[in-house]
Amino acid sequence: MQIIRSLQALPGALREVRGGGDTLALVPTMGALHEGHLALVAEARRRAGRVAATIFVNPLQFNDPGDLARYPRQEEQDLGRLQAAGCDLVWLPTPDQLYPTGFATTVSVAGVSARWEGEHRPGHFEGVATVVTKLLLAVRPEVAVFGEKDWQQLAVIRRLTADLGLGVEIVGLSTVREADGLAMSSRNALLSADERAKAAALPRELDRAGQAIADGGEVAAALGEAKAALLAAGFSKVDYLALVDGDSLEPLERAGENVRLLAAASLGGVRLIDNMGVTSEQQVRR
Repeated sequence: MQIIRSLQALPGALREVRGGGDTLALVPTMGALHEGHLALVAEARRRAGRVAATIFVNPLQFNDPGDLARYPRQEEQDLGRLQAAGCDLVWLPTPDQLYPTGFATTVSVAGVSARWEGEHRPGHFEGVATVVTKLLLAVRPEVAVFGEKDWQQLAVIRRLTADLGLGVEIVGLSTVREADGLAMSSRNALLSADERAKAAALPRELDRAGQAIADGGEVAAALGEAKAALLAAGFSKVDYLALVDGDSLEPLERAGENVRLLAAASLGGVRLIDNMGVTSEQQVRR
């Protein structure tokens, strides 16, 4: 596995990886890898001859400097996991490589970025869109694989890739969950033992609300009950809990095709997000 730290060294390393004319899949990450990330690498291996990953904690997508400072970092462990997973190349750029002195260009995606995380984290999706665009242009993969846990982020990335004609297939992989249903996330490591136990209420209440809606229950009532249950379970704040169209992310009042529940809630100082798909056939898809 090649480990590249210099932007200048990246093109040569990519030529070597593609030497046999293989297709390349990219898995962008911010490190602190867990089984969910390794599932992305496995999917990338199924879809392309070679796999590259990036590890970069992107400062542009953090609107809270304290949150950026707290974000878990474990580079040596991450590299070992990527090598064991069969990754061919890992690029670890530094902020000054991606955002050199005088950097003045950002990518903004209207529509799908406006609500939900966009409202609660101003500038977040501009940071995501900018760094993903730069990573895709630098690596030029045929395929890029992202997790569905960050559903709105995936929608933003799909939109920018299509709008800019980047020629990359964007693959979304189903959320990988712990035994109690909690979506795997690097932020879970920041939870105390007590908070971690309480966190399982988030997927449980999403599942319960989704079933109620799929069974014909009133959307507002199901969402209200789920929000109250989360607060009763120990969550300090629920930023949003909404039924939305899976593509546009606009709020909906009834179940239908391609419908999802989105949620963001806080336990102490840790903010968790999750989503689940809801179908009209009385099934909730995670």
